[in-house]
Amino acid sequence: MRNFVIRGNLCWSESSDSIRLVPRGYLVCEEGRCAGVFETLPECYVNLPLTDYGDALIIPGLTDLHLHAPQFSFRGLGMDMELLDWLNTYTFPEESKYADLAYADRAYTIFADHLRRSATTRAAVFGTIHVPATELLMDKMEQSGLVSYIGKVNMDRNSPEYLCETGAAASLADTERWICETREKYANTMPILTPRFVPSCTDELLQGLGRLAERYHLPVQSHLSENFGEIAWVQELCPGTKFYGEAYDRYGLFGGGIPCIMAHCVHSGEEETELMRKNGVFIAHSPLSNTNLASGVAPVSKYLNRGLNVALASDIAGGESENLFASMAAAIRASKLRWRLLDQEVKPLTVDQAFYLGTLGGGRFFGKVGAFEKDYEFDAVVIDDTTLDHPQELTLRARLERCLYLADDRNLAAKYVRGKQVF
Repeated sequence: MRNFVIRGNLCWSESSDSIRLVPRGYLVCEEGRCAGVFETLPECYVNLPLTDYGDALIIPGLTDLHLHAPQFSFRGLGMDMELLDWLNTYTFPEESKYADLAYADRAYTIFADHLRRSATTRAAVFGTIHVPATELLMDKMEQSGLVSYIGKVNMDRNSPEYLCETGAAASLADTERWICETREKYANTMPILTPRFVPSCTDELLQGLGRLAERYHLPVQSHLSENFGEIAWVQELCPGTKFYGEAYDRYGLFGGGIPCIMAHCVHSGEEETELMRKNGVFIAHSPLSNTNLASGVAPVSKYLNRGLNVALASDIAGGESENLFASMAAAIRASKLRWRLLDQEVKPLTVDQAFYLGTLGGGRFFGKVGAFEKDYEFDAVVIDDTTLDHPQELTLRARLERCLYLADDRNLAAKYVRGKQVF
C-alpha cells in the first residue's frame, strides 16, 4: 500500500530552530512520498485508506549518521577507557571475529533486529574489513526495511595483525569487487567508502579510495578530530598537513563533489571547520560516545550557526544505545556542561536543535528526508507516550520534549520507511 493517510499529532522540524506542530493532523502518502499535511483532509484524499493513531505523536523517522554494526555486541563495555585504549582492548578483537560468517550471522541478526525496532529509519553504518561479512550485513539491513549506507572498512597500517589488510593494493581490490557486487543489488541498501581513520590507512590506500569514490560516485564516511591523542598521531603521520581534515581532502575524500560524513569533529579548528562548511561535509555528532570515551564535547551550536551540516549519531558501541532519543538528550546535556565549564560563547543546544539533528539534519544526507514537507520521502514514527504518565495537562510541545528524554522502542506504535510500514 503506497497511497494512504495517517492521522495524529504531527511534529517535524522546519529548520534547526523551529518545530512545526499540527495537532490531530492528516499526513498523506503518495507513492512513498509526503503529499502534504492537512488540518482537514481534502476531498481528493478521502477515499484513501486511513489509519487514525488517535492522540499519539507522529514524527519523521530518525537518522543515525554514524554507528558500527560489529560493535553492537559489546555495547556498554569499556566505558571507563579513552578512545585508543578502548579500540585496542575491545573493538579490534571483536571485529576480528567477523572473519567467521557463522559468528557474523548471529551478531548482525541481533544488530539489524534492534535497529528495526528502534525509531531509526535511516543509518550510515560501518562494517569490518571482511567482504563476506559486510555483504551479509547488507542483506540483513535490506531485510529490515530500513534505508542504509553500509561500509566495508579499510585499514592497512597501525592495526593489529589479525585485523590489518595485507596492503593498499589488496584492500582496494577487495573494495572494488565489493562495490561491483553490491551497488545495484538492493532497493534500500547502498555501499559507502569507509577508511576507518587516517592512522589506519596509508596514503596509497587513501589515494586509491579517492579514485574509487570518483569512479563509482560513492559517498565517504570516516572519523575526524575525535580525540587529542588521535589528532597528535595524525600530525606525526602526515607532517605536510596543517590539520586532520587535510589528510582526507588531498585525496578527494572530504566533501566537495563527493558526499561525505565525518564523525565527531570534537576538536576541529577554524581552518578545518571552514573547509567542512565549504565542502558540505556532514558532521555526525556523537554525544554519548564522546562523553563515554572522554573525547570532549563538540561545539554543535557553533557549527549550526555557521551553516555546517550537522546530524546525530549513536556511534554504537562508543555510545551505549541505539536509541536516538537518548542521543538527543545527551547532546543537550553535554552542550550545557561545555557552555558552563569551557566556553560560554558557544550556547547550549535547544530542544528544537536536538530534534533537528536527529531528523532533518541527518535526513538531508539521504536527500529529501527527515520532515513532512511536500515531496519528502515518507519516513514516519508513531509514538505512544501514554506510559510516560503525568497528572497535569501537557501541551503537544511539552509531550514531544519529554519524548526526547524518556521515550524508547517500547513507546513506538508504528514505523514507516519510504511509505512502507515496517511494524
